[in-house]
Amino acid sequence: MRVRPKKFLGQHFLKDSNIAKTITQSLTLRGYQNILEIGPGMGALTTHLANIPAKIKLLEIDTDSVVFLEKNFSEFSKHIIHADVLKYDISKIFNGEPFAVIGNFPYNISTQIIFKILDYKDCVPEFLGMFQKEVAERICEVEGSKCYGILSVLVQAFYEVEYLFTVPPVAFTPKPKIQSGVIRLIRKSDYRLGCNEILFFKIVKSAFQQRRKILRNSLKSLNLTENLKANTIFDKRPEQLSVQSFINLVTLIENDLNKAGM
Repeated sequence: MRVRPKKFLGQHFLKDSNIAKTITQSLTLRGYQNILEIGPGMGALTTHLANIPAKIKLLEIDTDSVVFLEKNFSEFSKHIIHADVLKYDISKIFNGEPFAVIGNFPYNISTQIIFKILDYKDCVPEFLGMFQKEVAERICEVEGSKCYGILSVLVQAFYEVEYLFTVPPVAFTPKPKIQSGVIRLIRKSDYRLGCNEILFFKIVKSAFQQRRKILRNSLKSLNLTENLKANTIFDKRPEQLSVQSFINLVTLIENDLNKAGM
């Protein structure tokens, strides 16, 4: 029997083994032979990852969790990385080989983890994780929704997204006050945007930071030419634009800035 240290009794741990198994079985295992689990904690997912024919490594920031994992998952003792995922170069973990990322992510840094994965998308063909339900739904939203935003556009620009299922509070100990959602991201076969990626990120973030304004006003700081701003796309608000429309918008702006010598 694996006994959880007293230190962790105030945190929420997935206790439903069937749900943990279902999450790990949702990995497609296509296009990679390596799996990185972020934040394994007490090993709810790790238990089932051990049955998958792949090279598994664990990345955990908490010292007590690392000690627990080393003691209770001896088969992974040499594959545990004691580090902060937000500060770690995860591309080096498997020597440049592609790998899937899986985890039951802390709600307070889940968005930051998503942005981290986007930074390393070249080596992460698949991402499977549990988030606060609202965050999971936001990632999967499409244009026209009030919940459609920065996360929706940036993730869907590079990955096919799928909301798999909802996890109720009763699956955790102690029970949280909110529901969780499990999503799977599979990188697009052609995930190159065809436009300036840095500018794409900048424009998407700028547009949604003032989401009630039409693009002509929210992107005013870019000093676009009057001729370009006359384009009807600038009459729209950001939530009205699909991912492809944002890519088209960036291409228009990029061409405009090049002509202006900026």
